Amino acid sequence: MAATSTSVDRRTRVPGRLGPAFVTAALVFGPGSITTASSMGAQFAYDLVWAPVIATILMLCFVDLSVRIGLSTDVGPIQTVTRRMGRVVGVLVGIGAFLVATSFQAGNSVGTGAASNVLFGGSTALFAAIFTAIAIGFLWLPSFYKHLERTMIVIILVMLAIFIITAIVARPDLGAVLAGLVPSFPQGSAALVVGVVATTFSVVGAFYQIQLVREKGWGIDDYKVARRDAVVGTLILGTLSVIIMIAAAAVLNPAGVSVSSPADMATILEPSVGRWASILFALGLWAAAFSSLIGNSTIGGSMLAGALGIEGGGLDSRRVKLCITFVLVLGGVVAVVFGGIPVQLILTAQAVTIFVVPLIGVVLVALARHRDRGRLAIGTPQLVLAVVGVLFLLLLAINYVRNLL
Repeated sequence: MAATSTSVDRRTRVPGRLGPAFVTAALVFGPGSITTASSMGAQFAYDLVWAPVIATILMLCFVDLSVRIGLSTDVGPIQTVTRRMGRVVGVLVGIGAFLVATSFQAGNSVGTGAASNVLFGGSTALFAAIFTAIAIGFLWLPSFYKHLERTMIVIILVMLAIFIITAIVARPDLGAVLAGLVPSFPQGSAALVVGVVATTFSVVGAFYQIQLVREKGWGIDDYKVARRDAVVGTLILGTLSVIIMIAAAAVLNPAGVSVSSPADMATILEPSVGRWASILFALGLWAAAFSSLIGNSTIGGSMLAGALGIEGGGLDSRRVKLCITFVLVLGGVVAVVFGGIPVQLILTAQAVTIFVVPLIGVVLVALARHRDRGRLAIGTPQLVLAVVGVLFLLLLAINYVRNLL
């Protein structure tokens, strides 16, 4: 039987008409997104502007799937999966999403340290430890979701302003930007195209939207508001990748400079644009890293709690917060001990992601079509787009296996 807006057990409604998708944008857009977008602009100028645009369209589709599911379920995301597809699938999705989030958590810790190093000098590892501790303290505030939403909205808007200013002062070629909207694959670009699509089209981030709209207290009757939030937040996510790519294309490509880490972009900007631009970009990098540090751990911990069958109570649950704390501590320890992200951890993250993400994509499509969605069930046009997204994820998995053989 489909859930109704009166039967769903909702938490206290959090004020505001925007929020959940801004949290998703902030947690998806992290240091990896900045590195990939910068590398694309540096190596291929404006030729690949189309890639994050396509990724944004797919992300819009899957965030909407999760919004529809979240508004019409009375339990958390893993319980929703378990109820309709069985405990085995629920555990696979929960553990898989936990591993994906946790594998990338060290990179977020390192990102806060690297940005602080550019701004103030000093030890990257020490800054990583400090901001991990601050994130843990933030997590244990009462009414965590309310504070999370407000903080993420501020951070995502600050990042947007910072990176727009950076792109403007870089003086990009607008004609070349428009030409870059036409899909093309310059030689050697395939890996970066996959990277930028993966860092914008985050199925795990989209899946977590189920929990976020529940934390907001929205129900079926709030779909128009929730959809507006999803569109605005996701468009900002895509815009961030595009404008960083444009800035890199304008400044780094003519100089023939490459980017190997998110902090490189801030350092390279200084002689070309000025010290103030370098500082501004470093602030944006810190904001991206810190928001992902908190948001990514929230996904990982919540998914772990779901797999363990203890996600009831949502982000206010002590047991869920303990799981999130575990992810934060694990990422912080790896960042401090190794001073970066070990290659083996990167390979593990890639392997887990490439196999778990298609499963989550299939699950989202199936749930969005289920009769429980009632009047929020997706129609044929969105189903077609969602299937295209799943096929794309499967192609990535096949390509990954071929490269291993």
